[in-house]
Amino acid sequence: MLQNDKKNCFIELGKFLGQFSEKENLKNTSVLNNELFYSDFVSLIELSQSHNGWFTPDQVYFAIQSWSKALPEENINIWLQPYTFSTLQPKTVGLILAGNIPLVGFHDFLSVLISGHKVLVKTSSNDQKLLPFLANYLISINPDFEKYITFTEGKLENFDAVIATGSNNTARYFEYYFKDKPSIIRKNRNSVAVLDGTETEEQLTALGEDIFRYFGLGCRNVSKLFVPKDYNFEMFFKAIYAYKDVVFYEKYANNYDYNKAVFLMSNFKLLDNEFLTLKEDSSYSSPISSIFYEFYDSIESIETQLKNDAEHIQCVVSNNLLPNSISFGQTQLPNLWDYADNVDTLSFLSQI
Repeated sequence: MLQNDKKNCFIELGKFLGQFSEKENLKNTSVLNNELFYSDFVSLIELSQSHNGWFTPDQVYFAIQSWSKALPEENINIWLQPYTFSTLQPKTVGLILAGNIPLVGFHDFLSVLISGHKVLVKTSSNDQKLLPFLANYLISINPDFEKYITFTEGKLENFDAVIATGSNNTARYFEYYFKDKPSIIRKNRNSVAVLDGTETEEQLTALGEDIFRYFGLGCRNVSKLFVPKDYNFEMFFKAIYAYKDVVFYEKYANNYDYNKAVFLMSNFKLLDNEFLTLKEDSSYSSPISSIFYEFYDSIESIETQLKNDAEHIQCVVSNNLLPNSISFGQTQLPNLWDYADNVDTLSFLSQI
């Protein structure tokens, strides 16, 4: 398959995904193979929560919409422009995917295929339905994809390189097991927000999107706040009140009750608004329904700290307080060229 053929297939996939949103599903008769896939995809979205309790329809719809917005031709062209794959010899790239949020492994899947390689996918038990469905849609557009896409439930075998995502513990296993293969090994990462007290209520409400989207389960979710000494959290709590309904979801509420009880039994000082707890803590990884915070002396000091801890951090959110920080409310809308862990996946794939 020529790269242009593959690119066009993903553009068509983006058009297919663009029909589905939480507000309303709108069937577009010009979308290829809609009669075969449209109704089944609606059903799969509605059933996703039965496969993974965190995959509520609103969260799945959000993931689908974000990918539909990422796949127009102009976006793909900008993304691919720096790379040359014309002389690439197709290899088989194993993918071991996470399952913390819907379609979390789609970027790796897309990257391998559009670069000209074959993909051997081991999905997470928490997200086994969505990606195979989209793969079948691609194959329906161009049957040649069938030679390039394989899913496996067993041990990865007969591959030339690997991209594996897991916890810090499983990453150590991956690094040992795949030591003789070209690899990208992804570990736990968290995202942080740096505030200085000048943020508007609107900006802090947008920060709530970075905190609560996907119930805080993604590596791009903000799990920690850095604030100046004597910071008043009153406006922060007022701004995020818009997300109060999150506690009506049973799995989130159970985590909120449990983690709050553990903190209180340990005599930790907490700030609490009945659906989110704030705890002063030097760690980056907070449990579901809780955000850690830490005071800083100066922007320069926190910039140095974040540079030193870069391997633990996925995104930094601020109102232009730090270089390359992301605006509030944007962490879950990455561009195709915003690589996980700042590791250029296409560059890696062009060199294996």
